[in-house]
Amino acid sequence: MSPRKVAVVADLVRGRTVEDAITILNHTPRRSATVVRKVIESARANADYNHNYKPDSLQITSIRVSSGPSSRRYRPAAHGRALPFLRRTSHVYVEVDGEKRAPKKPASKATAEKETK
Repeated sequence: MSPRKVAVVADLVRGRTVEDAITILNHTPRRSATVVRKVIESARANADYNHNYKPDSLQITSIRVSSGPSSRRYRPAAHGRALPFLRRTSHVYVEVDGEKRAPKKPASKATAEKETK
């Protein structure tokens, strides 16, 4: 999908919380809304699982769209001709930030010994 079409949808959710952004994108009637929603959901899952953030407190700090590789295609035209056009792609980058969870305390040695017996 072309970066201009995706950037219009990305502008709708810039600076919002992740929950608000997903709600907005679920009700946006553009094809690129599904792609942006999936990227934001992936960022939320990575922040939760890999970086120990609380998923309810996440906010989109930055979202940007850049152009990806374009492939050249041809469209049939009159009198046996072929007219070239570019099939454009885009890259979507999302950064989220929020409140970190408190680290879990390691188990004491006494309880670890009881579990092994």
